[in-house]
Order: sequence, then structure tokens, then C-alpha cells
Amino acid sequence: MKKKLMATLLIVIIVLAFIFDYINGFHDAANSIATIVSTKVLTPFQAVLWAALFNFGAFFISKYLIGGFGIADTIAKSVTIQKGDHLALYVTLAALLSSIAWNLITWWFGIPSSSSHALIGGLIGAAVAHYQSFGVIVMSKVIPIVAFIVLAPFIGMLIAFVITIIIVHLCKRANPYRAEKWFKRLQLLSSAAFSLGHGGNDSQKVMGLIGAAMVASNFIPDLKSIPDWVPLSCFLAMGLGTMSGGWKIVKTMGTRITKVTPLEGVAAETAGAITLFLTEHFKIPVSTTHTITGSIIGVGATKRLSAVRWGVTVNLLWAWILTIPVSAVMAAAFFYIMKLFL
Repeated sequence: MKKKLMATLLIVIIVLAFIFDYINGFHDAANSIATIVSTKVLTPFQAVLWAALFNFGAFFISKYLIGGFGIADTIAKSVTIQKGDHLALYVTLAALLSSIAWNLITWWFGIPSSSSHALIGGLIGAAVAHYQSFGVIVMSKVIPIVAFIVLAPFIGMLIAFVITIIIVHLCKRANPYRAEKWFKRLQLLSSAAFSLGHGGNDSQKVMGLIGAAMVASNFIPDLKSIPDWVPLSCFLAMGLGTMSGGWKIVKTMGTRITKVTPLEGVAAETAGAITLFLTEHFKIPVSTTHTITGSIIGVGATKRLSAVRWGVTVNLLWAWILTIPVSAVMAAAFFYIMKLFL
């Protein structure tokens, strides 16, 4: 009976994980398409198809070029879950439920929050609630994740600022009409690069959670034994979610932070892509939302600091700060509710 229950729970977790990935896709669609839509390089429909294609294509980049799914491993090992502990499956289930709830709440209000940090916060909150100890938190994994709440947007902002200055300097004598035409073409490439980074970073997070659940239920011996259909399904779910779009957040990202031109769109997306590829290389899960927001602020700051709507940015910052603790509390609550029926 215990084995049957664990198998059922594992199936529920996997299904919910794919739902989370789908929601993550449409919640974070704005990250990939906001600038390309606001500059009218592509229509919203064309943009989500373009982004979804490269979200899924990131599977092949991560597996064959980067050399594996390091971010999935970081997520799975951010808390200590004992192998064979059937209650550990409720930990991952509670983490998923809280992450889905936070994503839907922030999507409804058009707030570009981090799906990644919602997932990590949920996993920490549920694990602490189960084991009744903060000692289950693996600080060597969690501290870099928390640090990059600040560092990822700052790095994106700095790179975008530098790229924009270089481009402006190189193109100062170019014909404005011809230059804009070229930057619109280049934005297709920069948007594709950012979508690859987005897919590679975000799809792996749920993959790590599924892997942890599979190990806890003794379905696989270790994280290296995750079957190929898991990452493929995660990347596919992310791509399908992106195709669904997230128009409220597109408006915030594409127009409310600062007005973006094709040149600035290229700079922001290129900076975001560089940041995401670097963090994936070092196996650090970061928020694509934070990264592209910082990049957009960086290009806005090259004109003048007042070009950035700092009131909107401060509101976003509060959402970023609250995501992990709120998700942790929600996950702990979900875990205790489920425990009542065990």
C-alpha cells in the first residue's frame, strides 16, 4: 500500500511540475518578448512562437553544449531530503502548490516576479516544516541563489549599459533610418539568444524537483539517473507556456519601466542572454525576470536616470524580496494541511 501511495504521489508531483512549467512559461513570456513586441519588430503572436521555439531548443544547448543540467542538480540539492522518506514527496508537492499559487497571484496583478525563487522558497519552507529544522537547508546551494536576487539584475544592468554605450558610439554617424532597420533584424537574434537562456535556466528548475521526488521515492538511485523524457517534457511544457503569453506582464516589462527602441532592445536582450548563459555555466539558478528587468533599466539609464520609471522598479523590487519568504510560508502551510490527512 505504501509503494502504491508513493507511486501515486510521484505521478501527481510530475503532472503538477509540468503544469508549473507551463505556468512559468506564460508567466515569464514577457521576459523573452516584451522588448521585441514594444519595438514592433514582431506582433505578439509571432513573438511568442519565436520565443517558444528557442525555449524548447535550449534543451539541446544545455545537454550537448553546456554539458548537462547543472541548475537542476542545484535545485534538487538545495535542501536535504532523505531517500525513501515518503513524507518527502509531500514536501515537493507543497513546494509546487505554493509556487503555482504565487505565480498565478503575481500574474493576475501583472507583477514580474520570479518563478524560480517561488519554487526554491517553497522547497525550503516545506522541508523546514517537515523536518522541523533549518539544518535541512544546504547553505552552499541557497546562499548563491539568494545573492543573485541582487547580482543578476545588477550584472544585466551593467552589461546592458556597456553594450548600449558601445553601440551608440559605433553607430553615431550611421543613417538613423538604415540603422533602425538593421537593429530590428538584430533584435530577432538577440531575442532568440535570450529565449535560449530563459529556456535553459527555467526549465531545469522543475526538472530538479522531479529528480528529487524520484530519488526520494526510490524510483531512481540518484539524480544522474533521471530518464531523458523528464528534461524533454520540462522544456516542452515551458515552450507551450510561453506560446500562451502573459500580456499583463508584457505591458509592465515593455513599456512601464522605460521606453525601448530596437537598438536598446538588442542591448537589453543580449545583456540578459550573456548573464543567463554565464549563470547556467556556473550552475546558479537565477531569475530571468530579474535579469531582463535589470538589463532594461541599464539601457534606460544610458539616456538619463530619469528615463527609468523608478517608482515601478521599486514596486518590482519589493515583489522580488518577498517571493522566497512568502512562498516558504505558503509551502509550510500546504504541508501542514496535507499532514492533517495523513
